[in-house]
Amino acid sequence: MTTVSPTPQPAMRLRELIFGAACAAAVRAAARLRLADALGEQPTTVEELAASVGTEPRPLHRLLRALSCYGLFEETEDGKVSHTEMSRLLREDAPNSLRAISLWCTEPWTWDAWPRLEDAVRSGRSVFDDLYGKGFFDYLHEDAPESARVFDQAMTTSSMQSARDIAELLDLTGVSSVADIGGGQGHVLARLLEKYPSLHGTLLDLPSVVAACDPRLRDGGPLAGRARTVGGDCREAIPVQADLYIIKNILEWDDDSTRRTLHNVVGAARPGARVVVIENLVDDSPSMRFTTAMDLLLLLNVGGAKHTKESLVRRISDAGLMVHDIRVVNPYLHAFECTVPAG
Repeated sequence: MTTVSPTPQPAMRLRELIFGAACAAAVRAAARLRLADALGEQPTTVEELAASVGTEPRPLHRLLRALSCYGLFEETEDGKVSHTEMSRLLREDAPNSLRAISLWCTEPWTWDAWPRLEDAVRSGRSVFDDLYGKGFFDYLHEDAPESARVFDQAMTTSSMQSARDIAELLDLTGVSSVADIGGGQGHVLARLLEKYPSLHGTLLDLPSVVAACDPRLRDGGPLAGRARTVGGDCREAIPVQADLYIIKNILEWDDDSTRRTLHNVVGAARPGARVVVIENLVDDSPSMRFTTAMDLLLLLNVGGAKHTKESLVRRISDAGLMVHDIRVVNPYLHAFECTVPAG
């Protein structure tokens, strides 16, 4: 295996980009084979690793050699395989595991959709209807249940990880009630309720989503006495009043859905209520290579878009909210602190 080389010349870098699919496929193969889980903290031989994951040693060595060029795994002086900081992130049990997201972003449908990026750029809309005769989520749940399971796992893992950062960032002193709008399984809400023992919260999402919410929020859970769930579509109505509304990673749909959601928040909230919008940005962020790629994937699958700081501020302001501050949650998320005008 090789080590990561110095910054290559432009022609070599372009050649590497041209073969970007090979890199993504290699990461997917490593995640599917659970190489990171099989490799312990002590270096091991390729033959031993191959036996534990059920592969042939020689092609496994070729896969590991390709991955090591990007800092995933490395070869010791005596020819054994060892972990790197990056390869540990592919472990299922890693605190900030990226195994689920690595599988989600390389699911079989993605290999059908990426070659149609030119069409999506020309038309400005999703290519999914043309590819599969139905919308993205209909396809997942009707035709690709395994991919839907991977999607759910990736979203759950990502939400649980970001919930820690959000709870650490937000100061809810003086806040008695919070509403997590389109909050999925409610990991952010659960974290906030744990941090603030006097806080009460509401989780609003589609009925099928809240039915499978975080066990801490359900009947019999430790937070159930201070939490309630409301099944509904935030694009249609938000029948919840609270001191604070949290809107995380749901304003990347089409503009009409984004506009309706923000207007519904303003319509439901009391004057002076606090609104925190949390999103990935495609500018002013150390994670731009990731967020811009996700932005293109959103264009392909649902016709959505990640925001720039300016575009999100404009949409928030057009809905009637006042933006007071923009704060960094982590390298992937920004929080827009807003209030509903007092009359």
